[in-house]
Amino acid sequence: MTDLHNSLHAIYDEVSRRNPGEVEFHQAVYEVLDSLGPVVDKHPDYVDSAVIRRLCEPERQIIFRVPWVDDAGAVQINRGFRVEFNSALGPFKGGLRFHPSVYLGIVKFLGFEQIFKNALTGLPIGGGKGGSDFDPKGRSDGEVMRFCQSFMTELYRHIGEYTDVPAGDTGVGTREIGYLFGQYKRITNRYESGALTGKGLTWGGAQVRTEATGYGTVFFVDEILRSNGQSFDGKRVVVSGSGNVATYAIDKIHQLGGTVLACSDSGGYVVDERGIDLDLLKEIKEIRRGRIAEYAEARPETARFVGDGSVWDVECDVALPCATQNELDYDAALRLTKSGCRVVAEGANMPCTPQAVKLFAESGVIFAPGKAANAGGVATSALEMQQNASRDSWSFDDTEQRLAAIMRRIHERCIATADEYDRPGNYVVGANIAGFTRVADAMLALGVV
Repeated sequence: MTDLHNSLHAIYDEVSRRNPGEVEFHQAVYEVLDSLGPVVDKHPDYVDSAVIRRLCEPERQIIFRVPWVDDAGAVQINRGFRVEFNSALGPFKGGLRFHPSVYLGIVKFLGFEQIFKNALTGLPIGGGKGGSDFDPKGRSDGEVMRFCQSFMTELYRHIGEYTDVPAGDTGVGTREIGYLFGQYKRITNRYESGALTGKGLTWGGAQVRTEATGYGTVFFVDEILRSNGQSFDGKRVVVSGSGNVATYAIDKIHQLGGTVLACSDSGGYVVDERGIDLDLLKEIKEIRRGRIAEYAEARPETARFVGDGSVWDVECDVALPCATQNELDYDAALRLTKSGCRVVAEGANMPCTPQAVKLFAESGVIFAPGKAANAGGVATSALEMQQNASRDSWSFDDTEQRLAAIMRRIHERCIATADEYDRPGNYVVGANIAGFTRVADAMLALGVV
């Protein structure tokens, strides 16, 4: 990589050499290092103390076998992961992802991003991530339960409210968290609510946790629009995905006066010029566990399904990629910029390729990276930890107001930091530097550990 600051070349080369084949992790590290040139010029001690090199190496990486028995009585074997990346600010915090694509490189990329995302919230939480290549789709409740129990039988020894606090992510919802927490309680003989977040409301969960990532992303975009003298009122929006994040992003956009024209799943995308009907979308995706094509079948008078092409072909003012990493590439970014899109915010983790991000910057499109825009999920997880620690429970409105305030502070931090380093309006630089300096300063204060 030729455009990194001279003192950061060797660090990136070392990361690439020590973590061969982990392309997503390399991409995440490069994206952060690419912002740190002005920081190391101003504070060379970050390089001299090896704090950046230490940040790129997880404190602990755990890989384990997960044997379980399916409904047919056959023994299945999956692989489990937990990467405890950095605890300088607090216990490791980050979700568990159950998906066939999960391998060590994916978990490390997610964990590395989580360090800075968590730091941006201003809350006392470190960064980590975990998961398995298990696919819960098409599995019975009994199979999911047996898998989760086997997974936790190994994981329990590595987690706890003062050590590492997992949550949900792709493929891990309240059902899976329930099975995981039940096994943790069974093995440890402790009702340690703070050991996991994303719990059900009747047994220690927090209001707004389900909605938090989608709501938080929209709150962040609302701050962007406000800072430019605009609002969501009348804005045409495209959201990729139709899972938890996308669903509640659509919900909040409609509350704020915008219209979501399109959303998607792995089979294609649906366009509804009247705006996506949230109740119908929830019925199809959450109750029926169906495909997005069924939406168009249910609303043939206003909606159409497109099985090929890209959801980014739909013209919009605001685009929210909320599906998966590297889903929005250069060609998609080019179509968005030409169609008049002015704001792109990542609701998923690293859904925009580096080439797409560069094009947005060159074209004057405001771009908000995931570590800032989608921090609402982990922020509300930390609020759940606070409630568990105090044996308290907050109302939906109170928790939503706290979430909105956190997202507002993250936006202010990004803008102020970008201004400080002479990159006004650059949310990538602002988020990366603000998150990095908070963690790095804590690491320096704690010594070489």
